[in-house]
Amino acid sequence: MKKTVFNPMHRELGARLVEFAGYEMPVEYTGINSEHLAVRNSAGIFDVSHMGEIWVKGSGARPLLDYVLSNDPGILTPGKAQYTCFPNGRGGIVDDLIVHQFEAEKYLLVVNASNIRKDWEWLNVNNNFGAVLENASDKISQLAVQGPNATKLLQKLTGYNLKTIKSFTFVTGEIGGLKNVIIAATGYTGAGGFELYFENGNHPEVLWQNILEAGREFELKPVGLAARDTLRLEMGYCLYGNDINDTTSPIEAGLGWITRFNEGRNFIDRQFLLDQKNVGVTRKLVGFEMVERGIPRQHYQLFDKSGKNIGEVTSGTMSPCLKTGIGMAYVKTPFADPGTEIFIEIRDKKLLASVVKMPFYKD
Repeated sequence: MKKTVFNPMHRELGARLVEFAGYEMPVEYTGINSEHLAVRNSAGIFDVSHMGEIWVKGSGARPLLDYVLSNDPGILTPGKAQYTCFPNGRGGIVDDLIVHQFEAEKYLLVVNASNIRKDWEWLNVNNNFGAVLENASDKISQLAVQGPNATKLLQKLTGYNLKTIKSFTFVTGEIGGLKNVIIAATGYTGAGGFELYFENGNHPEVLWQNILEAGREFELKPVGLAARDTLRLEMGYCLYGNDINDTTSPIEAGLGWITRFNEGRNFIDRQFLLDQKNVGVTRKLVGFEMVERGIPRQHYQLFDKSGKNIGEVTSGTMSPCLKTGIGMAYVKTPFADPGTEIFIEIRDKKLLASVVKMPFYKD
């Protein structure tokens, strides 16, 4: 297994380490609930260095991205970022990702750890535009500092006014003793905060220790992958491999807002997705809350009142904040409206749940 540069710190803190996407990663330190609530109430620090980073440069960069992305990179300007996905040419999704524009001909794509090789190959196969591609995933580390006190905490470590970095924008500057750090407001928790990207040779352990020291007054907690999952689920954020994959379209997944059919854009699957938008889909990704007590899990089956199968759970958990079972599922379209009663089969019992509008957690 690969190890991030912060692996010794995780061991020193007593983290429970597991294999994830080829890396040995911390799944939890002190417990999922305590880590989750630390992020919601104050601040948490995540090692997400397993994520992939791919540079797209040159005069062919914009044409390539315009072709392979569902969202429109043409609306970006330097210093702005965008959530988007790669349609796969068969109505599904290769991966979801964030694209950052540094210059007119320079972009950084941040992709899921489990899809780095697949995304790299996809970009190369479709690069008929002469774009210069560089897979920098093994050269770059990433820390995420999330929570309502994240800005105050990190402000102690930089002279840059972090309040000026609005959602889905970024700057490059010095923070926590490191220079040339990409400071981006593109979090995956819904709690506010920043992602920090930096080269591995830049002594990243200095930044880790400085953040921990600055976070003492805010009771900052290191947070593992388990709480990262419960945090994103409370916000209704899709996870690749669970809620979206090569068989789900962005329209089915409720990601029509990152699928832009601007005039002149001829991106992969444009016509297929436009037809889905105009005609409708037979299934939709919805959120649901348990009415009867139970914890939903991926692949649990869904039924209507008559006992007819209507779908399948894609993600589920016991919400640390709401203290009830929540989940996401694909259901047949007639059952997708909020308030619809559905039944989740849990341990051979069909338990009542209700479709709800996401996010589940509202601050």
